[in-house]
Amino acid sequence: MTDPGQDEELLTLDELCERVGMSVRNVRFYTSKGLVPPPIRRGRSGYYSRVHVGMLELVQELQSHGFTLSAIEKYVAGVPADATPEDLALARTMLAPWDVERPIEMSRAELSTRAGRDLSDEELRTLAALGVVFPLKRGQYQVAVSQLSVGLGLLELGFPPEAALAAADIYAQHGREVAKELYDVFRTMVWPVYRDQGASPETVRQVVEKIKPLSIAALVSAYEAGMDETKREGVARRSR
Repeated sequence: MTDPGQDEELLTLDELCERVGMSVRNVRFYTSKGLVPPPIRRGRSGYYSRVHVGMLELVQELQSHGFTLSAIEKYVAGVPADATPEDLALARTMLAPWDVERPIEMSRAELSTRAGRDLSDEELRTLAALGVVFPLKRGQYQVAVSQLSVGLGLLELGFPPEAALAAADIYAQHGREVAKELYDVFRTMVWPVYRDQGASPETVRQVVEKIKPLSIAALVSAYEAGMDETKREGVARRSR
């Protein structure tokens, strides 16, 4: 953990708990698990810095995404020991969902009501492959409501489930590659500029939030341009 500067405000345990909205018991539990550094000692008293705040907020963000305690421990283990509050803010911000629409959780009965009919297991698997429906535990589903009518329309047109699964694999594979490369660009070319300027974690968060829709639009445009080029190449090959 980076040492706090001489002028940095240090917090008592109660002040830390109020800052992050967490109980004393939970803070001590996470500290005992190594998810948060031990307090900074000043005589017999323990104090907490912005790094402690950032680590606890990162843990809360991971919890909000459904990470188990074991998964959180593995993630935190990868955080550099000299991570600054700004580094932690970047990690937390990049964890936030990039999709504009958050899926709605509903039961299978509620999903059938939305669809206007009962959906078979195979149809649900096809919708899952299309990224419209995401099965959860206990018979619940996360549903991208704005895309549900599109998915149902494809089902009505007899869209083959094998094609949906194959397309899903392609999206997942290339999506991970693009995400990793863009993250590296942000980490190595964007973040250092703001860090050297002394930008606050809030500024970093605002930059990421503003770049999200532009990145998504750029990916869609690149995909559309690629599809057009592929079609033209196909036509050219057949005309030879």
